[in-house]
Amino acid sequence: MAMNADAIVVGGGLVGSAIGYGLACEGLRPVVLDEGDVALRASRGNFGLVWVQSKGLGNPPYQRWSRTSSELWPELAERLRTETGIGVGHHRPGGVCVCLTDEEFGAREQMMHAMRSQMGEDGFDYRMLDRGELKELLPGIGPAVVGGSWSPYDGHANPLYTLRALHAGLAARGGRYVPEAKVQTLSAASGIFTAATAHGRFQAPRLVLAAGLGSAALAAQVGLHIPVFPVRGQIIVTERIAPLLRMPTLILRQTDEGSVMIGESREEGRNDDQSGIEVVHRLAARAVATFPLLAGVRMVRTWAALRVMSPDGYPIYEQSESCPGAFAATCHSGVTLAAAHALRYAKYVAQGSLPEEFQVFHSRRFGSDVRLAS
Repeated sequence: MAMNADAIVVGGGLVGSAIGYGLACEGLRPVVLDEGDVALRASRGNFGLVWVQSKGLGNPPYQRWSRTSSELWPELAERLRTETGIGVGHHRPGGVCVCLTDEEFGAREQMMHAMRSQMGEDGFDYRMLDRGELKELLPGIGPAVVGGSWSPYDGHANPLYTLRALHAGLAARGGRYVPEAKVQTLSAASGIFTAATAHGRFQAPRLVLAAGLGSAALAAQVGLHIPVFPVRGQIIVTERIAPLLRMPTLILRQTDEGSVMIGESREEGRNDDQSGIEVVHRLAARAVATFPLLAGVRMVRTWAALRVMSPDGYPIYEQSESCPGAFAATCHSGVTLAAAHALRYAKYVAQGSLPEEFQVFHSRRFGSDVRLAS
């Protein structure tokens, strides 16, 4: 006998959980089906930036969507804290991309100028800071730093607390999170979707496919197309130290507990989530060049995770034409876009259609030239 719900969300990571929580906020009773600990779980390896200033070059709708999410994050964090008692560590003090050479600074300046030009009347607030100005914001920078870009839209949050709070908020609003429930098949008949798992079948009139790299193989079963592939990223975490960073940078952020996280790497063609010394060494070297104090700080852990990437790096949002009521949502910025997924995207799903401006995120933009997860 199938278990009924108002909506099935396939995927219990940050994307699926945010949408599931958002659907519950809309008064629905969603069920979120999660694969279990054998899944790749990019959400648990996330760096934690709520980052806007580097996103959307050549794609203003993505820049607007990222900024919308950044502006919604305080509301999401407060809702989750009020409803679950879990603080997710969200802060929005602005963010900095640090440049170590004049060439980096020049390229960054050109990129930021282009993004402002492309945003037109929507504007794009940023400043290029020379070394002296940057040192006022980040007093610990080293002599190798020549400057950087600053924007007010950026911030950070704790991904694990966020995921826990979304699950708790989902349950508090009448939704259901089901672990160890990898979806084996999807089908649609008479306006009802059925997801078959090892723990039984689930049925609902709405379906959201948000299973990250696992979505690619399921999409065709409900008339969707999600061409994604893995990109490995690695992270270093240090011991806890006294406050060093007033705001996050693109490669460094300090948690509320005092640990410094060091990230920003990209490795394509890798399907394993094992960290490697070469990338860790490069990350550490750049971190020390930026903040020399880190040279005397102990590294306590490294890890790697597989990010979910589309061929152009932008999200895929679409609604099935052959199976109305089935939606897709996938991106590599599960933390940044969590607020938009919970407080905007879920409304669209609940109402039954995506807005016209989301056509730019449809997978038809790739044609047949796509790469798939393996």
